[in-house]
Amino acid sequence: MMTTTIIKEKSTIKIGKEPMVILPLKKWEEIEEMLEDFEDMIRFNKAFKESHGEKMISLKELKRKYSLKS
Repeated sequence: MMTTTIIKEKSTIKIGKEPMVILPLKKWEEIEEMLEDFEDMIRFNKAFKESHGEKMISLKELKRKYSLKS
């Protein structure tokens, strides 16, 4: 389980009016992967709900129809 430590300092980095967050590249890549997995899960759940009660189609056709990764 990942623990989170919040560090608050007086100085912030802003680009324009927005404060920015700086992350190590490794952490960002982990976040990107989690988001991609989440998007795949959403597409799969949508496909499963839409196909419930319909005739069976192959997994290959389902992946193609909903752009799911292998």
